[in-house]
Amino acid sequence: MSTPILLALTSPVGPGCGSVLNANGDVEMDASIMSGKDLSLGAVSAVRCVANPVRLARLVMEKTPHCLLTGLGAAEFAAAMGVPAVPGEQLVTERSRKHLEREKQEAAQNPDQQKDLGTVGAVALDCRGDVAYATSTGGIVNKMVGRVGDTPCVGSGGYADNTIGAVSTTGHGESILKVNLARLALFHVEQGRTLDEAAVAALGYMKSKLQGLGGVILLNRAGDWAAQWTSESMAWAAAKDSKLHVGVNLGDTRVADLP
Repeated sequence: MSTPILLALTSPVGPGCGSVLNANGDVEMDASIMSGKDLSLGAVSAVRCVANPVRLARLVMEKTPHCLLTGLGAAEFAAAMGVPAVPGEQLVTERSRKHLEREKQEAAQNPDQQKDLGTVGAVALDCRGDVAYATSTGGIVNKMVGRVGDTPCVGSGGYADNTIGAVSTTGHGESILKVNLARLALFHVEQGRTLDEAAVAALGYMKSKLQGLGGVILLNRAGDWAAQWTSESMAWAAAKDSKLHVGVNLGDTRVADLP
């Protein structure tokens, strides 16, 4: 029997209420989830008026023969599953409006700057030895309407396979998509590298090839886990053996007893 582990990453702005806004000032969200036991997965992209897109992604995994639903189709499926619709304006906060205004001003001066992100991700190991991941995001602030990043694309936003491990990613979505960051990290694990080495190698490749910044969290069935990033910081936490490990900046990890 395995020791359950939960490892999560987050950003100051996650999906749902208060999510970052697209160029029109609306919330569009992406999410995906995957089980390492049988590679079952579900994902949604460009969804609106849903409080928790990752729950909708799980319904795609459990209630349909498909892997990804998007836009109108995802909305119709949500309604059929009884997922409550949330008026779009209720997901928009004053803080997110100001964030969008500030980003538009900065983008006019520096259009090539990597934009602020809003991703929440988790990887987990249960007592049966099965691993899984889930990643959810509002994307990047001031994105084009309909833009979809790495999060709902399995292999980029995350991946889970009991024989290797589970990974969830965050960062510049277009860069993550180009290198298939999640699967790349697990490829390095398959080649015999430790989780930390695999994360560093995958992130280093993305940075060297594309100047793309990001972060990953990984775990395996043995109970090993790692959190690495090339961005300025990444908020993360891990729960294992009644201990909570948390960090934001490189080299700054705190450990406390779980209640």
